Amino acid sequence: MEIPISYEVLRVLWWGLLGVLLIGFAATDGFDFGVAGLLPFVAKTDAERRVAINTVGPTWEGNQVWFILGGGAIFAAWPMVYAVSFSGLYLAMFVLLAALILRPVGFKYRSKREDPRWRAMWDWALFTGGFVPALLFGVAVGNVLVGLPFRLDDDLRAFWDGSFFDLLNPFAILCGLLSVTMMGLHGAAWLSMKAEYGPVRDRARTFAPIFAVLSIVLFAGGGLVMAYGPYGFAQVGDVNPAGPSNPLRTETVAAAGAWLSNYAAHPWMILAPVLGFGGAFAALAGLKLNSESITFIGSKLSTFGIISTAGLSMFPFILPSSIQPNASLTVWNSSSSQLTLFIMLITTAIFLPIILAYTSWAFKVMWGRVTTEEVTGGGDYY
Repeated sequence: MEIPISYEVLRVLWWGLLGVLLIGFAATDGFDFGVAGLLPFVAKTDAERRVAINTVGPTWEGNQVWFILGGGAIFAAWPMVYAVSFSGLYLAMFVLLAALILRPVGFKYRSKREDPRWRAMWDWALFTGGFVPALLFGVAVGNVLVGLPFRLDDDLRAFWDGSFFDLLNPFAILCGLLSVTMMGLHGAAWLSMKAEYGPVRDRARTFAPIFAVLSIVLFAGGGLVMAYGPYGFAQVGDVNPAGPSNPLRTETVAAAGAWLSNYAAHPWMILAPVLGFGGAFAALAGLKLNSESITFIGSKLSTFGIISTAGLSMFPFILPSSIQPNASLTVWNSSSSQLTLFIMLITTAIFLPIILAYTSWAFKVMWGRVTTEEVTGGGDYY
């Protein structure tokens, strides 16, 4: 079978699609996590908490589609990345999944009983299900930028030389806090737009500028570490973008500051960090102008810019190794076959527009502010 798209182009397309899926996840499920993380602080009474929960109630399950698609894309398009990361990070993945499981259970069971202690327990479960994943996703990205402690033998079997607590290094924690503030800003912007005029909306608007400023400061701090810290990797020698998927056939070295070299080679990439900062400033301007749409769009742009900055800085690396740089997994040396990538692309071209259309329709139908009268008056509310 003659494939009409070259292996090199298919690899780049799937790298871009993976970025789209991860950004889609952060932009949609991100405000779900933010609302859950803010729940104990923006809602003081049972009615207020039900208003906050029901701002995301109709859409949180659909938003998780992006998370599932992202995991599936890594598994199918970059199987070696999936195998190395999931086998080495299994304890962190267990903590992440446990926290994620608390969220649907909390949504479904919280309002099944009138007992205040029962509801308070599930409120904290929802908080954990929002805060912990937001923190761990950032910690994971931070560790990827630092490099993960894995090595490959001659048969490409992966061995992991780190532990769960090694993941909690200072730079990864900085990235984790940035992720929390980024999603906190997104959640606060969502609540100010979706909750009825009243205490929940007002409290969310007091938290939003704090998260926006912290996002700017932490994002700048991460950039300074990347520029002047010891982190970075670079491929040396000839690189064949259409070569075999074998990391040991490429030569990689650790190089301080190398994560910024892409910006010198491709100046247009500077748009990503500009959006990361500019979106947060736009959110602040929206709050000042009392424009909830500008605030929410600003938080989305900031999310897009911050995640894109990480991806573009690392290109073509996906999973660098801190202990055996030549084992680092890149766009060019760890993908599925050309035929697999092509078939997946055709499938994605059919189903991704359907998912986008359905998601847009669902948000349109369920648009409007959530009121106390609605959530306490019966009906299908959490």
